[in-house]
Amino acid sequence: MPPRLSIIVPAHRVQGFLRECLDSVLTQSHQDWEVIAVDDHSPDRSGAILDEYAARDPRIKVLHLAENAGLGRARNAALPHAAGDHLLFLDSDDTLTPGALQAIADRLDETGDPDVLVFDYVRAHWWGGIRRNALAHVLADAGATPGGVFTAAGHPEILELLMVVWNKTYRRAFVEQHGFRFPPGYYEDTPWTFPVLLTAGRIAALDRVCLSYRQRPTGSILSTTSRKHFDLHEQYRRVFAYVDEHPELEPWKPYLHRRAGEHCLDVLGKPDRLPPTAKAEFFRATAGLLRELRPPGLVVTDPALRVLERPYAAYRLGRQAAAARHRAAGAARLARRVTAERAGRLLQFAHRRRGLDPELALYSAFHHRGVLGDPAAIHRAARELAPHIRGVWVVRPEHAHQVPDGIEHVAPGSPRHLALQARATWFVNDVHWPWMPVKHPGSVHIQTHRGTPLKYQGADLLTKPGARLGLDVPRMLRRADLWDWSLVANRHSERVWERAFPCHFTSLRTGSPRNDVLVRGDAARGAATRARLGIPAGHTVVLYAPARRDHVRGGHTVPFDPARLAADLGPGRTLVVRLHPSLADGPVRGLDLAELHRRGVLVDATDEPHVEDLMLASDVLVTDHSSLMFDYANLDRPVVVHADDRAAVAASRGLYLDVTAEPPGHVTHRYEELTELFATDAWRDERSAQRRARFRAVYGEFDDGRAAERVVRALMLGEPMPAHAAPAHAAPAGAAPAPARAADGGSASLPAPAAGRDDLLPRS
Repeated sequence: MPPRLSIIVPAHRVQGFLRECLDSVLTQSHQDWEVIAVDDHSPDRSGAILDEYAARDPRIKVLHLAENAGLGRARNAALPHAAGDHLLFLDSDDTLTPGALQAIADRLDETGDPDVLVFDYVRAHWWGGIRRNALAHVLADAGATPGGVFTAAGHPEILELLMVVWNKTYRRAFVEQHGFRFPPGYYEDTPWTFPVLLTAGRIAALDRVCLSYRQRPTGSILSTTSRKHFDLHEQYRRVFAYVDEHPELEPWKPYLHRRAGEHCLDVLGKPDRLPPTAKAEFFRATAGLLRELRPPGLVVTDPALRVLERPYAAYRLGRQAAAARHRAAGAARLARRVTAERAGRLLQFAHRRRGLDPELALYSAFHHRGVLGDPAAIHRAARELAPHIRGVWVVRPEHAHQVPDGIEHVAPGSPRHLALQARATWFVNDVHWPWMPVKHPGSVHIQTHRGTPLKYQGADLLTKPGARLGLDVPRMLRRADLWDWSLVANRHSERVWERAFPCHFTSLRTGSPRNDVLVRGDAARGAATRARLGIPAGHTVVLYAPARRDHVRGGHTVPFDPARLAADLGPGRTLVVRLHPSLADGPVRGLDLAELHRRGVLVDATDEPHVEDLMLASDVLVTDHSSLMFDYANLDRPVVVHADDRAAVAASRGLYLDVTAEPPGHVTHRYEELTELFATDAWRDERSAQRRARFRAVYGEFDDGRAAERVVRALMLGEPMPAHAAPAHAAPAGAAPAPARAADGGSASLPAPAAGRDDLLPRS
């Protein structure tokens, strides 16, 4: 049987990257492939490295060219040797992402072996940054086509994707039938990709990141300064020659004419592509090309292309004028920002003279991302217990659509926000208020935090230079000096916050307001969440919620294949994955989750705004060093800690606790241990329950379901603080003692706010 995939890897002067490229193939979970590697007469050790890998794996075949042929012709040399059903071209300095070949093979099966399959990629910059293809949504939209296959005419936006060969697979019989080959010269992908996509009768899309496109400091060969960029004109002539040979493609000529002009002008506009003496020549050659290729009757209306109808001097003057306008616009934006900041300060000063409004509260959560977490729980309680207090949320415009009806909100930094901020008495936040340089006398700042601290915070980050990269710790502490009250759910949190933020505030043992719903339980809310997520009735829901990593590029590691876990959990179980919210808009989800969610393998719940809903909907939590475990324990449901990289996290970020020593449930370090827990049902055994009870007694000691009420009554209404229920959680023998609390439902007195201290960082 021929292999499913033939992977063609040309190599020239890539000895520093070639092993990583080949290893990314060898370590794939899908193993039905062959590699046709081409040593393009490389002067370094690339050829020897290819031979070394071929000696290790018979599926790797190596061709050694007698002379350097160039990228396109090196690929051509490999084509007669390929026997796979589909072809994949992998540049030797790029890498496949984990699980990419399995995802590709699955999509090929699902769509019935299309002529072309287009998949996604990320740009991996040399300095560590990762950026996903900005047009990834095109793949998602096209992939939703009924039947999963389409043509370029049906989805012409597919032609707007990067015109390269390596973000696609090609049915080998289709390539051989039409005799597609790569021409010599620069931009060899252009006369391959356009004819292939326009000819293909069945195209499929895979909304998954399958390839990491390495961005070197020097760029690709197309970033070099050379007259070889003139090859682009000949490549578009080849495209039009192909169209001339296929009359059915004639309607595409106006589109291709526009793309040719845009492509050439893009090359001309790059300052480092052409020698200075060749730019005028390239401009005139481009103008001549467009005149030559213009379809009869086509009227060019695009101003960007009509510039080619004028002399080169006029083009240069236009470019200079555009650059001047760009600089002027930047200066104007800066001036407007400075003016707005000054006006905002004046506005706040004017409003402050009116005095504070004792019936105005300002709320924010997670850097203004919506009505979320502890502040949302306090706001709900305030609307019920103190309806005279007007609550206004500060929410970024991009998250405003998630604000429930009937809740007043303002955009951060807007004049209305600044006016409200100048007069509000109550400030409730789980992070910081960036637009507040000073604390208004008489205002009350309530800091809820975002759960029980497990990883280092605040001043403790000063010992972890890698983790605080980009963080201004002294600035964080100056902002923390605005706090009056710091809410805690346990004495561990109390100790940590007072150490990490040695500032002017008083800790208040209220419990965590967002955990009230977990302590009380809400079966109807959990059932509604299951229904919204499409989880079958009666399924056991496994919630996998990993923490963000500070020590890895992109903030996320893949300790196991989520599709494999979803399968290994067995029938009657649904895997729900929730990444850290800071990764929701990054490239991580494109590696697996989006495609696996579409196929129904698992549920990607990263976009769910309220993590409480997911916890209520689940039966067990699998996590690592996420503080979510402290909240989840309030449900009294099983927790599994998968601590595969605890040592790395402790070294890079710092951990206040070793949760593997006194965990809330079972601990695993290897994937096989994790799946064994679920295969034997040990995840919910008596040992798990005992550990969970001990954990709850220590870290949920102030959580009794009345935290939000306690905050509103004590801090907003000035009433005695309601005492904790007795006991909030029954402590097993040997557990840390709970603090003294009223056992008869009486009230506790409110501690006095902290007095000023002199041992703090300078404030400026």
